[in-house]
Amino acid sequence: MALTHYEDFEPGIRLSLGPRPITMDEIVAFARQYDPQPMHTDPEAAKESLAGGLIASGWHSCGIVMRMIADGFILASTGQGAPGIEEVRWLRPVRPGDDLTLTVEVLERRPLRSRPEIGMVRFRMVLANRAGEDLLQQTNWVMFRRRDPRREAEAATPIAARGHQVATPDLPAARPSPDHARFLDDLVPGETASLGTHRFTPEEIITFARAYDPQPFHVDAEAAGRSLFGGLCASGWHTAAVWMKLMVAHWERQRQAALSLRLPVPSLGPSPGFRDLKWLKPVFAGDELTYAVRIVEARPSASRPGWGLVTQHSTAVNQNGEPVFAFTGTVMWQRAPVG
Repeated sequence: MALTHYEDFEPGIRLSLGPRPITMDEIVAFARQYDPQPMHTDPEAAKESLAGGLIASGWHSCGIVMRMIADGFILASTGQGAPGIEEVRWLRPVRPGDDLTLTVEVLERRPLRSRPEIGMVRFRMVLANRAGEDLLQQTNWVMFRRRDPRREAEAATPIAARGHQVATPDLPAARPSPDHARFLDDLVPGETASLGTHRFTPEEIITFARAYDPQPFHVDAEAAGRSLFGGLCASGWHTAAVWMKLMVAHWERQRQAALSLRLPVPSLGPSPGFRDLKWLKPVFAGDELTYAVRIVEARPSASRPGWGLVTQHSTAVNQNGEPVFAFTGTVMWQRAPVG
């Protein structure tokens, strides 16, 4: 069945996509560019990590999901991008040699009140391996052009579902973060750090999009000018991958600072996922994004002695100071040794 317009996405429709193999070389190549942690780049070092072996970056797995739905139906549809992601859960690692399959289910749909020619479709996506084990679960809305904008039988999408005007979650009061790595027990909610600035060039935008999100407004400047965005803009997954790149660089600076002070350095583990990711404004070619992160909560793990979970709220603003990106994520963090 060809799914081209908003009206074609009836709730209850399920699609099966794949299999899509993944190799060690592509896992390492993505990680070196955007998530250079040893568990993603060094097979020997990865054996000593909590993952027990080389695994793909979680952001790489999200990019693979994006490419699978692009090839599966988005590129043949009237898709107009997504305002964000409700939730991603990284349930099990994606490992070299996995054959990945993706199940896509249409959960619901609504027309947009502000743009009658556009409708929103909410999907649940589940990525699995050859053994049938679920690796990733993702829920989000996608915008599509409507075949018949005059049809008003369905209720208009509430603003909250669009993701553009949702209030920032309540956060602890901001305070500067110390400039060296610390164990979970020493972290304080509200601590905020700047991760740095990144300029998105047209070449970089197109290179990433061709690999993971080849929608016309990410790969073709002329087509992008005719889209809702009005110009070439970065894939939302590209803005997220750059956040990860800057986050790893920030952590390495903090790690080196702790070593220079002769302080013990904690380890970080995998992330179980994130929620409330919002692409608030397009990131156009030439835009410079400044990223920051604030600690929301740091709590010990009940199931893993010596470890805990840190919840962080991350944001990015463009060169005009406009918020363009935000999400709340968690990461496993080592606790201070006892004794």
